[in-house]
Amino acid sequence: MTTAAEPDGAPRIAVLDILRGVAILGILFMNINDMGQSLIASFDDIRHLGWSPTDQAAWWLREVFADGTARCMLEMLFGAGMVILTTRAAEAAGHLQVLGRYYVRNLILFAFGVVHVFILLWPGEILHTYGIAALIAFLFARLPGKWLILLGLNLAAFTFVTGALDLNTVIQRHATLAQVAIKQHNGVPLDADDRKAIAAQKKHEVSKAKRDREMATRVVAEDTARRGTAFSWAKMQWSIIIMMESYGLEALFVWEAASTMLIGAGLFKLGLLQGQRSRRFYVGMTVIAYAIGLSLRAISAWQTMRFDDAPKLDWATSELARLAVTLGHIGLINLLVTTVFGARLLRPFVAAGRTALTLYIAQTLICLWLLFPPFALALYGKLTWGPLMVVAFVIDAVLLWVANVYVRHYAIAPVEWAWRSLIEGRRLPWRKPAPLRTASASR
Repeated sequence: MTTAAEPDGAPRIAVLDILRGVAILGILFMNINDMGQSLIASFDDIRHLGWSPTDQAAWWLREVFADGTARCMLEMLFGAGMVILTTRAAEAAGHLQVLGRYYVRNLILFAFGVVHVFILLWPGEILHTYGIAALIAFLFARLPGKWLILLGLNLAAFTFVTGALDLNTVIQRHATLAQVAIKQHNGVPLDADDRKAIAAQKKHEVSKAKRDREMATRVVAEDTARRGTAFSWAKMQWSIIIMMESYGLEALFVWEAASTMLIGAGLFKLGLLQGQRSRRFYVGMTVIAYAIGLSLRAISAWQTMRFDDAPKLDWATSELARLAVTLGHIGLINLLVTTVFGARLLRPFVAAGRTALTLYIAQTLICLWLLFPPFALALYGKLTWGPLMVVAFVIDAVLLWVANVYVRHYAIAPVEWAWRSLIEGRRLPWRKPAPLRTASASR
């Protein structure tokens, strides 16, 4: 099912717009805690953001059903868009011309992302990451769907392998220490390996205690700066951006995005994303994906809520769970759009999908520059997990309404207009063309 084309001629597929709309609104539930509370604490001790029973329920639901899935869906849709755009362009140009045009498109997107992260000061910005990742994924765009999925999964397996190695190391250390404890209890002399294990554990405990102190100091500094002045707020945002880059996280984000884009491109070529399979197929896909993903997520959430030093399953399975839950969401949405109730429920998200870039920037402006900074409403640190999720829901509801009103009168959203006008090298029309008057109506 398609909708009207964009002013630059790009086709719209309604199901993909729905998925994009759900994803772009869903991503606010992942970002608002880092905008309204300490971003550093979100990576360190989530209890700093509030830990009442309501907060725990809100965090658990977010962690199990939503964490990373909006980002994952956007990455898959980016891969699908890559196939759509390059196939369309290839009909009128050679491969090298398509390559050049697609690279220009994503270099401009990268520039938009740079403005978002360094001018609007959002450390969690994703556009620049997607711009880089798309340049990598495009090199494989002509592969058949199954090969794209296989390649993407192999790249994604990198996180599983590294995580599994870390998990195995910690499990082995804990097992050795358990044996040492038994020996000590029974008065059995310790050998060299036992003493080595004890020394390694003490070194780990000292290192962890030092890291915990450093992180606690950083959280206090962030809270102070973001409650202070406009200057202290901006300086702290810059320091967080620099800190994240210094940890080498950008390379991991690009790797993740590129691998998921390849999977999305493959799913699109096989007709899975855009609803070309049977209802029975999507029922099976949804059930299996949720059974795997939600189970892994529930176990990981339970382990996290213990707040201990025990090994965590999600060190190895986080990417598998993210992909699985996202596929469950995609399957469910493709099922819903085939029903009268589901189609009516999801129809408003078409407008959100068509205005996704603008809504993404609007979320930053509303939260980071209006609700939470010290020079505006100064709500930073005043809302815990539960209220933050409610605020995200309200903002999304308003943005969804605005998007639907907007697309009735305009052909393209502001940020999309700027991006595509630069790509086309001409100023695209904003408004929808006036309906043609029929001969009978003119008499």
